[in-house]
Amino acid sequence: MPVRITRLLSAALIGAGFSTAVLAAATQSLTWRGDVVTANSVVKGVAKAWQASGHGPVQMQPFNTASGLDAVAGGSADIAGSARPSSGSATDSGLNFTPVAWDGLVLVTSQSNPVSNLTLQQVHDIYFGKITNWKQLGGNDAPIDVFAVASPGDGVEYSLRKLVFGRGSQPVAAPRLYVNTTQLEQSVALDPRAFGVTTLSSVAGNGKIKMLHIDGTTPSTAAVASGAYPLFVPLYLVTNPSSPNAAAAKAFVDFALSDKGAAALRSHSLVPYQAGSNLIAMDDSRRSHILAEVGAHASAEPTQIASAPSRTAVAPAVAAARAATPAAPALAKVSGTVVAAPQPSSLKGVRGDAFTQMAAAERGSFAKVTSDAYVSHGKVSVAKAAEKADGKANKVESKKKIASANSKPAQTYRVEAGETLYSIARRHGVDVAQIRSWNHLKDNTVRTGQVLRIGSR
Repeated sequence: MPVRITRLLSAALIGAGFSTAVLAAATQSLTWRGDVVTANSVVKGVAKAWQASGHGPVQMQPFNTASGLDAVAGGSADIAGSARPSSGSATDSGLNFTPVAWDGLVLVTSQSNPVSNLTLQQVHDIYFGKITNWKQLGGNDAPIDVFAVASPGDGVEYSLRKLVFGRGSQPVAAPRLYVNTTQLEQSVALDPRAFGVTTLSSVAGNGKIKMLHIDGTTPSTAAVASGAYPLFVPLYLVTNPSSPNAAAAKAFVDFALSDKGAAALRSHSLVPYQAGSNLIAMDDSRRSHILAEVGAHASAEPTQIASAPSRTAVAPAVAAARAATPAAPALAKVSGTVVAAPQPSSLKGVRGDAFTQMAAAERGSFAKVTSDAYVSHGKVSVAKAAEKADGKANKVESKKKIASANSKPAQTYRVEAGETLYSIARRHGVDVAQIRSWNHLKDNTVRTGQVLRIGSR
């Protein structure tokens, strides 16, 4: 065979192989896991546009920030979503955090609450336990029910605390904690005394929730884009350069930064990251202004945002240590109980609830805080959950306790004013999941006067 023909055939075969590889990468399925804010505001829209452009499907597993970062670091997911930059932890250090959009952190309450505006100082003091009654803010004479999402597992909480306290790990006076912002928003809508943080993209257009103005500025996409609204933050897509699917994951991130991706982001009340060069430029001065307003100091945690828009992964550097942060309130006598189901390969059907109860008089020092958290997957039995929590050594004892609890005679209880499903469960020594099951409840909402069965038949 002539040499020229041989070379042509070789080139054709190599080209065919390259085309097959490109096609395989383009149609490859990706797994995304992370916080619900990034899921609903970033990934849903971008993934739809991605598939419409001929790419493969994106399996979404929304839960919280920590679960997404752990999954990408461990190889069970290709991309994570996060409302915070790298924390500098061992898990985060090997990952690439790429900012793709700007969102606003919004303080929310029920639509029935007459308070509409807060200062940055008031936001700080509510979370720090100095302001505890809506009357102090010009509202009704009623306690402020501060709701929060467990931090640092949640990027929204981490980012807000970083802005108003100078560090994302700052403890706050939150009587009730939730696993993610979706559950927090649902509770805020039902409680006229509620107060919590979520994002503009998550609640824009939600008529059941009131977004509070900050220093007279209304939260809006335009106010975020201009920097007039001070509580703006980047949302990140996170990848692992060591992952077998690293190339395909990076291609998805690049698509999110493309014109098609930007259009999808704008449709979800977000500002594309590359359209916010002014926000990057003003970030340091904005943070300094907020901390000066509330009398706090920045810590050595990472705070820097990428210096210029880029389609390459951005790993925020750790900021130089500044003035020392005031000593954190004591967390003496903290006790906690966690019941968690085994980590599933898919998070479909996962439900999580967490809460912290504390007397109002104790909020200033955060002392004697007690907390309980419950996470269940599908129909995981109470016995299995308890065994996981207690360890293999206590399997027999756990089964005996659960058998005893399940053998209680049928009982009923009438819900009193101000009670929650959690407080009722604690009072009667049963699991929240059991009460939901016995009463066929779809969620954790109970109403005054409602009769609940609190024992097995």
